[in-house]
Amino acid sequence: MSPRPTPPTNDSRAHDYRGAFTASGTRTQTRREIPQVTAEPGLVVEDPASGFCGAVVAIDSREVTLEDRHGGRRVFPLRPAAFLFEGAPATLVKPAPGAAAGRALSASGSVHVANLKARTARAARIWVEGLHDAELLERVWGHDLRVEGIVVEPLHGVDDLAAAVREFGPGDSRKLGILVDHLVDGSKETRQAREATAVAGEHVLVTGHPYVDVWEAVKPAVVGIREWPRIPRGTDWKTGVCSALGWGEPADGARRVLGAVRSYRDLETPLIGAVEQLIDFVTQAGPSAE
Repeated sequence: MSPRPTPPTNDSRAHDYRGAFTASGTRTQTRREIPQVTAEPGLVVEDPASGFCGAVVAIDSREVTLEDRHGGRRVFPLRPAAFLFEGAPATLVKPAPGAAAGRALSASGSVHVANLKARTARAARIWVEGLHDAELLERVWGHDLRVEGIVVEPLHGVDDLAAAVREFGPGDSRKLGILVDHLVDGSKETRQAREATAVAGEHVLVTGHPYVDVWEAVKPAVVGIREWPRIPRGTDWKTGVCSALGWGEPADGARRVLGAVRSYRDLETPLIGAVEQLIDFVTQAGPSAE
C-alpha cells in the first residue's frame, strides 16, 4: 500500500486492528480521562448539546467549523470536553502549524499519491459479499486500491465459498482476500470461511466483521441515527432497517448510507482492520498481471 504518515496517538488508526473481528475489546475511559484530539480536516465529531454531527472543515484558536453530510455548516466554540469523538467526550485542539504541510491524505488515511496513474491490475483479488460492500471499499480505499492495482469483486453471497475459491485457483502471485459479514463464533459465515481457507491454505486470507450487514459497520451518527435498529430473525436486514427508519426501499437506504461516508473515520474499527489486513495480504502477491 502507499506509505502512511505516523498517526497521532489519539487517532483510532494508531491501534492494531489485526484479528479484531468482534465488537468486544473496546477501550474504556474513566471520567477524568478526557483525551485531546487534533482537529484535522475531515475529523468527524458531534456537538452533544445540539446533536449536530459533522466533519472539521476549519479551525482557529477559538472556534471550529463543522460540515454535516448534507453540506450544512455550523461554528462551535472550542471548549474542554465539548465534543463527542467516536462516542466519547473529547477536547478538540488546533493542529500544530505546518503539521500537515506537504502531505495530503486519502479517504483511508494513507498518503495521497498526486497525479496517480492506476497500476496494472494484479492477478490477486479481494472478494466481498455484495455490491454495497464493494462500493463502500471503493469510497474509502479506492485510492489505495488503484495505487496497488487491486480489483475488488462482489460475490453476491458466500454460499459454497470453498468451490468459488477452488475455481479461482489462488497461488503465490494470485493471492485471494475475502471480506465476510457476520464473522462471529458459531455463524454459518465462520464455517464457510474455514472451508474456503482450507482449499488454498496460505494463498487465501478471510477476514470479517461482527455486523450482520456492511451498512451496520457505518457509525450510526454518520447517517443521522443514534443506533442501528434490531431486526428480527427471518426478516431481510436491509428491508427491515429501511422500514424501521422510514428510508423507503433498500436502494434508497444504500444511497443514504454510502453517500454519508466520507472517510475511514465514519466506519467502525473492526471493518477498518479487516479491510486493511486484506489489502496488506494481497499486495504481497508478486508481479502485476499482464
